[in-house]
Amino acid sequence: MIRELKNRNIEVPKEILNCIIELDRHYIPSRYPDVFSEGAPMDYYSRDDGLRCISCAEKIVEWVNRIIEETM
Repeated sequence: MIRELKNRNIEVPKEILNCIIELDRHYIPSRYPDVFSEGAPMDYYSRDDGLRCISCAEKIVEWVNRIIEETM
């Protein structure tokens, strides 16, 4: 999706890119119980991890909404 934005000459701010990378890092390990050699995914995540991901998701959604408003 980021490549498509760049193809449309939409600049992705560094903060948003960092958030995308942060969320991407959690995509597989948080969903599959056998990804870790021991324990469940919930054993590897803290409240701070969750709060950081929620904050990133909110920033991305706000940014996307601004882009949509600007292009309409």
